[in-house]
Amino acid sequence: MMKNIYTVSQVNQYIKNMFTQDFMLSRIYVRGEVSNCKYHPKGHIYFSLKDESGAISCILFAGNRKGLPFRMQDGQQVAVFGSISVYERDGTYQLYAREIVLDGAGILAQRFQELKEELEEMGMFAPEYKQPIPAFAKKIGIVTAPSGAAVRDIIHIAKRRNPYIELILSPALVQGAEAAPSIVKALERIQKEDVDVIIVGRGGGSMEDLWAFNEEEVARAIFDCPIPVISAVGHETDTTIADYVADLRAPTPSAAAELAVYDCRAVKDEMETRRQRLKREINRQTAIRKMRLSQEYEVFRRLHPGTRIAEKRKRLADLEMRIREGMDIKIQRQRQRLAVQIETFSGLSPVSRLNQGYAFVQDETRHAVRTTGQVRQGDRLTLYVTDGTIHTIVERIKKNDDGDQRNL
Repeated sequence: MMKNIYTVSQVNQYIKNMFTQDFMLSRIYVRGEVSNCKYHPKGHIYFSLKDESGAISCILFAGNRKGLPFRMQDGQQVAVFGSISVYERDGTYQLYAREIVLDGAGILAQRFQELKEELEEMGMFAPEYKQPIPAFAKKIGIVTAPSGAAVRDIIHIAKRRNPYIELILSPALVQGAEAAPSIVKALERIQKEDVDVIIVGRGGGSMEDLWAFNEEEVARAIFDCPIPVISAVGHETDTTIADYVADLRAPTPSAAAELAVYDCRAVKDEMETRRQRLKREINRQTAIRKMRLSQEYEVFRRLHPGTRIAEKRKRLADLEMRIREGMDIKIQRQRQRLAVQIETFSGLSPVSRLNQGYAFVQDETRHAVRTTGQVRQGDRLTLYVTDGTIHTIVERIKKNDDGDQRNL
């Protein structure tokens, strides 16, 4: 009696479950040549992938064709991403494609994009994790191939900019299957040398040549490095995962040396410029301080008691001079008035009359005698003339015939 007999559908379903439970078969890349490519009216694409020793049936459903950037045709080398499962009705397995890219650079670009998105989601590209590159590094570590053009360019540029810089090379493979672990080890070694900054990179090449710098282990080693890292991989147009993770990206190894090593001549020129600027500022501030000091000295000088006393003395001297000048002017005016009055009264002066032949007569009581009625016969009179006096006695008195009294 036969036991454990299964139907065809059960077997196919069991095999399908085995495929479904296999994680590798649920996310797999398969490379091969397209053959038997057919576009279904509903939009599906049926094709096969083959190589020199085998073939596998594939299907791309219409819902996944949106991301297909080219039209598939027989003979193309492609890389297909999808899952392998069993088609239960026919009992055959096939590759259910989700994405299709042209082989070579295409599949590498796909892997690059996936890792980039994964690491970016983890925050490894975030600016807050970037360390500043020291402006005046004294010791620089270099992780690259010891015989490549990159290390020669870095040494040449570094020594030209600063002949006193210390460069330490930590050699590493930069291409091939062993390149990624070699770069990680070289990074670990250089961290023990107490360097200020590390340059990690290599010269230009194809995407395959630069692929070691797109590996996750290299990215994590750069991210975890406690020393600032400058990535310098390939040419200016090349971009790797290392560039995103590093603290600073340089377009070329030569540019990395310029970013890491300060230019002595530029520093000297800058120091001279700042020295001149400082000198001008010191002179300007000194002039300002001198002017302020002079102003303050002038204020204090004016407020000093001696200065105030001197000002008072000068004011008194000015007042005294003004008084003297006023007095002189007043005296001069009074003298002029006196001269005018003297001239006015000169005609009335007795002396003037005496000079004209007249005499001034006084009686014994020294009263002026102006009329005959003031004297009697025998009175003694004194006559004043210009050159002296005459003493006489009145012998006779005679009045004028008209009866008017006249002076003697």
